[in-house]
Amino acid sequence: MIIELFHLKINLSGLVLGSFTFLMIMSGRYSCIAGEYYFSKRLWILFLLIGIISLPVSLLLKNLFLSAMISITGFTYLWGINEIIKQEERVKKGWFPENPRKKMKKK
Repeated sequence: MIIELFHLKINLSGLVLGSFTFLMIMSGRYSCIAGEYYFSKRLWILFLLIGIISLPVSLLLKNLFLSAMISITGFTYLWGINEIIKQEERVKKGWFPENPRKKMKKK
């Protein structure tokens, strides 16, 4: 992704991929918190499926930029498996609120 600005050729690929990575980490963190709150830590199975599907797909893409974005997404969700399990521990410690509907189901 190269643009010309004031007679300079500027490659925006790294900036765009870096921004995408930042947004994926941010959304992955939120997904872990909200996912554990609403669905419990069993959501890790969905995270695993997204990761398992994303990584081979990224290997098959000819477009390097798109391949990198799909790969970043896959690794973000694979890392999220660990985080969603840790999130349950954080809730037990009182660092995050527990879903009151889950308490009613347990009783």
